[in-house]
Amino acid sequence: MTRNDLAPPTKRPRMSLNVILIERLTEAVEQLAVAAAATAELELKTYTPAQAAELLEKTENWVVEAIQNRRIPFTYVGKSPRLTAAHIRWIQQQGEVLPSRYAKPIAA
Repeated sequence: MTRNDLAPPTKRPRMSLNVILIERLTEAVEQLAVAAAATAELELKTYTPAQAAELLEKTENWVVEAIQNRRIPFTYVGKSPRLTAAHIRWIQQQGEVLPSRYAKPIAA
């Protein structure tokens, strides 16, 4: 053992609680900014009928026919029909079935 091994460990300067909290808050805000940017990018993305069909677990033909018959919302990008995330959410919500307010409980 050398003399340095026996010496007491040197003390590192302690960070104040305020500095630690500020660092943690800064990290949290940065993570939120990254998440917001990713969300904004998804909201601006448009999907082809084939991509939308995959997300909706339907066939591409179902999506194309629904667009042609104006049963689902869509937008044109140039001459091509596209669906946004909001359109896809709307389609999903149209299939939602809520329970009746006066439904009788199922007997076991």
